Amino acid sequence: MTNQTTNAAQSRRKLALGLTAAVLAAAAGIAWSSPEILGIGWNSQHTEDAYVEGNLVQVTPQVAGTVTRIAADNTDFVRPGEVLVQLNEVDARLALDRAEAALAKSARQVRSQFAGVGQLRATVVQRESELAKATSDLQRRRQLADTGAVSGEDIRHAEDAVGVARAALTAARQQVDAAHALVDGTTIENHPDVLSSIAQVRDASLGLARTTLAAPVGGIVARRNVQIGQRVAQGAPLMAIVPLDQMWVTANLKETQLKDVRIGQPVAVRSDVYGADVVFHGHVVGQEAGTGSAFAAVPAQNATGNWIKVVQRVPVRIALDAKELARHPLRLGLSMKVAIDTSKADGPSLMAAGAVRQEYKTVVFETETHGGDEAIRRALGAPAAMVSR
Repeated sequence: MTNQTTNAAQSRRKLALGLTAAVLAAAAGIAWSSPEILGIGWNSQHTEDAYVEGNLVQVTPQVAGTVTRIAADNTDFVRPGEVLVQLNEVDARLALDRAEAALAKSARQVRSQFAGVGQLRATVVQRESELAKATSDLQRRRQLADTGAVSGEDIRHAEDAVGVARAALTAARQQVDAAHALVDGTTIENHPDVLSSIAQVRDASLGLARTTLAAPVGGIVARRNVQIGQRVAQGAPLMAIVPLDQMWVTANLKETQLKDVRIGQPVAVRSDVYGADVVFHGHVVGQEAGTGSAFAAVPAQNATGNWIKVVQRVPVRIALDAKELARHPLRLGLSMKVAIDTSKADGPSLMAAGAVRQEYKTVVFETETHGGDEAIRRALGAPAAMVSR
């Protein structure tokens, strides 16, 4: 009997300890997810259905070619403008050489046209002199016709000579007009033929420059699916870059939580990667135009007789502090704990048009045309100022 009493007492103690541990664990869990731990009061909306999102910048060739070099692989960090992939540039260089030769030829032809105008003007002067001489000869013969010193046949020949000289002068003047039509209002540098050839040189130079694929943004390389020797088509995705400074958090709030959420409200975010010691700060920038299920590949169909209401979740976008993000980089898809301070609900609504706008830009491709200017200078033998006009 004593043993049974002892066993029962031990069982009760174990049960009490177990219940105490369960209560403490539950309390710890509540405290762990409590918004106060994140530095936000209880007048807030919080959720653990939140994930890190960011841009996945595709690296795609603008020209087709064969891969001769791959300068970065998955998990590598690259800076903007660093070479990632090199395509075979032999064909592009030959095309550039042909374009430079065509430009040099066009420039020489235009110079010849300008010189031809002066030559044709001299021809007009010569034809005018010949017409004057023929007219003078005809007048002398007509004056001598009454004396019988000149026959009628000589007069007719003189008249024919005047007609021929006049026709030659007319033709020469028309040739001058035609030559002027080709060069009037232009110089060698801005002549249409030269400009067309310059455009071809720029196009060929651009094709050569685009055989080198540079990183449009800085970040971590991901999804490399290109190999050495592979023939790639224009626009084919070769790899992607995840910019670490372009991360945000998408918090999927219940539709019942959106009433007091406004753009600009402060947000505290914690990641399981860094634990409770690291709290990211940010603000609400907007929400998606529909619920998560509305944008699903197979949207839910509720037009059935056994429909049951399910509280929907709406993705709310949260911008993070750039300095904190630089100190503690995040990765796409990480789960986050979010607390939104809704104590002040006087800001713009989540769907306010134009309240906040994100913008992304790269300047890597702005130097693609520099090689064309150098090629034009080589073909024309012209100074840089002339080419840049």
